[in-house]
Amino acid sequence: MSRIAATFARLKAENRKALIPYVTAGFPFADITPELLHGMVAAGCDVIELGVPFSDPMADGPVIQAAGEHALSLGIGMPQVLDMVRAFRRQDDATPIVLMGYANPVERYDGRHGAGAFVRDAGAAGVDGVLIVDYPPEEAAAFAEQLRAQDMDLIFLLAPTSTDERMAQVARLATGYVYYVSLKGVTGAGHLDTGAVEAMLPRIRQHVAIPVGVGFGIRDAATAKAVGQVADAVVIGSRLIQLIAEEPREKVVSTAREFLSGIRQALDT
Repeated sequence: MSRIAATFARLKAENRKALIPYVTAGFPFADITPELLHGMVAAGCDVIELGVPFSDPMADGPVIQAAGEHALSLGIGMPQVLDMVRAFRRQDDATPIVLMGYANPVERYDGRHGAGAFVRDAGAAGVDGVLIVDYPPEEAAAFAEQLRAQDMDLIFLLAPTSTDERMAQVARLATGYVYYVSLKGVTGAGHLDTGAVEAMLPRIRQHVAIPVGVGFGIRDAATAKAVGQVADAVVIGSRLIQLIAEEPREKVVSTAREFLSGIRQALDT
């Protein structure tokens, strides 16, 4: 059983929902990420999505795009991201880490060796799951098999526009959890309609047996609590990035921890 599956099994037994924050690796300071990850765990986070900076992030809104551009300017790429996971694992061997990003950094990893070398090194570093925004399920069967051989999960996105056929395709390959993008558009866009989320999740669960997390548009304790009533996990990214973006280094971790502690408390209430 992967760390992600074990975490969701524990939470289900406790009748609790998973809190999954997203942060961009190397943002806002190149060397802060392992410390920030530990702070988020201390705030009560259950799984962490770590964004891999990329120069053409088509699904990301302006907040996460800017964070990725800043991290790239500091020299953060996939090798540095894996180093951050290794550093985190020296003190935490329980909290699942999911790398979220795009196909290009995976396929260009280690020169011509590409995805196979990435899977090998990510598994050795302590990565638990991978979400590749531009890997459609019909093209990801071999990659999913490579990940499973290393006890890693392949996580897919579903959206309000996803058809039953697409949900069934995702269900055949996805492990760990499925990430439901609750809004049309890019990250950080629009206003969350919790009623629409509540209506969509039973349809997803007709196809998908693994947990369903919901993200995009969750910005505070109230929306997190509302989504947590119907989803298995709440994913929050853009608002967290906004909060830490302008902080001095000594306040980044405490700011993130305070914000996420409030979300955790709301989910548990």
